[in-house]
Amino acid sequence: MSRASDESEADLPGEAPLPGTLPEPLRAELIAFRRDLHMHPELGNQEFRTTAAIKKRLEAAGLKPRVLASGTGLLCDVGEREPDWPMLAIRADIDALPIPDAKVNVPYRSTVPDRAHACGHDIHTTTVLGAGLVLAELDRQGLLPHPVRLVFQPAEEVLPGGATDAILSGALDGVGKIIAVHCDPRVDAGRIGLRAGPITSACDRLEITLDGPGGHTARPHLTTDLVTAAARVVTDVPALLARRIDARAGLAVTWGRIDAGHACNVIPMRAELAGTVRCLDLDAWRDAPDMVHAAIDEVATLHRAKSEINYVRGVPPVVNDPAVAELLREAQTARRGAFSVEDTEQSLGGEDFSWYLEHVPGAMARLGVRTPGSNARLDLHRGDFDADEAAIKVGVELFTAAALLEGHRS
Repeated sequence: MSRASDESEADLPGEAPLPGTLPEPLRAELIAFRRDLHMHPELGNQEFRTTAAIKKRLEAAGLKPRVLASGTGLLCDVGEREPDWPMLAIRADIDALPIPDAKVNVPYRSTVPDRAHACGHDIHTTTVLGAGLVLAELDRQGLLPHPVRLVFQPAEEVLPGGATDAILSGALDGVGKIIAVHCDPRVDAGRIGLRAGPITSACDRLEITLDGPGGHTARPHLTTDLVTAAARVVTDVPALLARRIDARAGLAVTWGRIDAGHACNVIPMRAELAGTVRCLDLDAWRDAPDMVHAAIDEVATLHRAKSEINYVRGVPPVVNDPAVAELLREAQTARRGAFSVEDTEQSLGGEDFSWYLEHVPGAMARLGVRTPGSNARLDLHRGDFDADEAAIKVGVELFTAAALLEGHRS
């Protein structure tokens, strides 16, 4: 696919340019690495091939990666750890999605049926790998001021997210700050989107079963009409919540599945619904389970249906620490100028990077992956999603600049 033209590094006034840019041979290797990952996507907690590929390349660079206790994902420190000095961690998620790859005109289309890197995790992984390799070379030259930890995390797409396993495996031991990027097809390659404060939303999973005596559609008064009850849950629960929770919290219940009945003249004895609960506000997210349970029970009882609710806690919002967000802004500005940073909005998407931020300050930037000038509207979690690979160089150099700036100011 087409490439965005590489921007020359923007020097800070009165300062020498930062080292840690991506050499051309490594850039080409990273593109090939990304394409290999794209062709061999693996679901959460099944990323054995992906983990092995990352591990092999890091070891070839003289590094000592450690596979997580869960069996997939790994940690790798660049530079000798200093017990009294908190490290900067750089995180990537490595899993794919259970959807078919719909692209037809690229040689790196997924070779695995119904599996695709449709969220850009292959780009995330490649940028962190590239940053680690560049930082390792700087360390050999004595130019890395402090060690950096690479976190290759599995199962971001599996609630409540593989970040919890990574943390239990010691991902944050000795870490003072953590940074990451997420692909954004609305932002041009060469640029990043950034904001202080919340940048994603909380996301939980909701599964409901409604039960009651069914019967003939000629005599609905003798039954619990579960089709109607399910329809009312779909429409009335979000409406009730809209009047019981501050609208500024941005709580939204959205349904993805409804299943009831098998024949046109039979009222079923069971109906099933599933959807997500998303929330912009952290405090409202903490109250959401009780509020959602109460609303569902109220609507189900009104229609004489017995409800069974499985509310699966997902992830809280990613709330960017202002100081760490500013570090990312300074790093991108140092590489590509202030014009290459744009303000971004808080999305309703969920991201388990938020779990790290329950322990240490951190920030996530949106990495532009849209080819400049393109009219294509390729969204995340779609089978035709793809990224302009010029974003790999941008991500690598953003991370290396952040590591160097943070190390020199500490």
